[in-house]
Amino acid sequence: AKMSRLKLPKSTEIKDAAAISDFLKDKKINPNDVSLQILNGEDVVASLNPASKKIPASVTKILTSYAILRKFPPGMKFYTRLYSDGKNIFLKGGGDPSFVSENMWFLVNEFTRNGQKNFSGNIVVDDSLFDKIRFDESRESQRVDRAYDSPVGAMSFNWNAVNVFVKPTKAGQKARVVVDPENGFFELVNNTQTVAGTPKKELNVTISNANKLITVSGDIQDSATEKAVFKALEDPALWAGVNLRAFLEQRGIKVEGKVITGTVPADAELLATNESKNLAFIMADMNKFSNNFVAEMLTKNLAATESQQGASLKRGVDLIREELKKMQLTENDVILKNPSGLTRYNQFSAESLNKVLTAIKNDFSIYPAFADSLPVGGIDGTLKKRFKGTPGEGWVRAKTGYLDGVASLAGYGGKRDGFVLTFSFLYNGPRDEAIVREAFDQILLNSLK
Repeated sequence: AKMSRLKLPKSTEIKDAAAISDFLKDKKINPNDVSLQILNGEDVVASLNPASKKIPASVTKILTSYAILRKFPPGMKFYTRLYSDGKNIFLKGGGDPSFVSENMWFLVNEFTRNGQKNFSGNIVVDDSLFDKIRFDESRESQRVDRAYDSPVGAMSFNWNAVNVFVKPTKAGQKARVVVDPENGFFELVNNTQTVAGTPKKELNVTISNANKLITVSGDIQDSATEKAVFKALEDPALWAGVNLRAFLEQRGIKVEGKVITGTVPADAELLATNESKNLAFIMADMNKFSNNFVAEMLTKNLAATESQQGASLKRGVDLIREELKKMQLTENDVILKNPSGLTRYNQFSAESLNKVLTAIKNDFSIYPAFADSLPVGGIDGTLKKRFKGTPGEGWVRAKTGYLDGVASLAGYGGKRDGFVLTFSFLYNGPRDEAIVREAFDQILLNSLK
């Protein structure tokens, strides 16, 4: 359905807060629940409670992105290494948020060229670059087994989540369920059924990290497409080590001992190195899909610039705050506890957020990488289904945010006359999030016309 434009009296400019308030009231949105500002350079295009601090949710990642790009060059890479002392294999994590199966294969293939096939010792995972806090207290206190709430570790693998794929077979038979990667770490219980008609039981995937058990139950229609479910793990180091063992075994390399944690001894021989994709692409992983895990990994990497052991999220957040203070944004303007936004402790206003977006826009050394990392309206990421068929399709690049009772949108909107607007919308209140999103989109589109 096409979205209607924000209709204002001919005598009223969109910067008139009263007109915006009337529009929001028509949508049954309390204007006091909104902090909103749209800028064209330094000129205010639209504004409503711009200095009112709100819980921002995932638009917090804009602040994190700014500090990351100020501290690291866009070409920055992270390194994961394999060592051996002839008896044990050591897997040393370098804080790479993007280390996935393809990277593990590269590492193992390089490792096989040393020619040794059997190791009598252990696989020792060294994740000492970061501290051992997997779930920082600044996150929401209640754990969720979804991938967006994955733990953090210097040696992480596949975003510290396990993939479960469910595909229908013939009616009356169990669905085909595949756990990826297949490494024997989890026992799979398949209590599904493929049905010809409308499913009576909802398809459900549960994970017990304590019992190392994945249970899939419920119905799936025989004409349905394959469904993918991603479940968070609890122990990143163990998960990485178990997967390394499985990959080594597929190349005919056997390690007789256990998977344990430890540190690489000084006399161990370096046998393989994997370098990550560059930081600009990792930033896109974070912002286009609002990946909380990547945000916290990058923040701990900030802290790791000061110490090569035990880097903490708290110190990384301190460094983000220090970057904000350089543009005169103090704790009176920005309350920042968690770099991903998966918290209700963060608070700042549309005006403060626009200061950061403007600083990025005015710094060509970081602006291209940041703009490329943002979802594009109607094209990809969390904006793939928004702005389609409107002047914002392909012309809006923005970070979204959502928590219960929180909806946010902030970034840049291109105009056909060559100007680029900077905007920040923050909402905290009871109104349905979908209605708030539509209202924000309509206000922005009216400014882009």
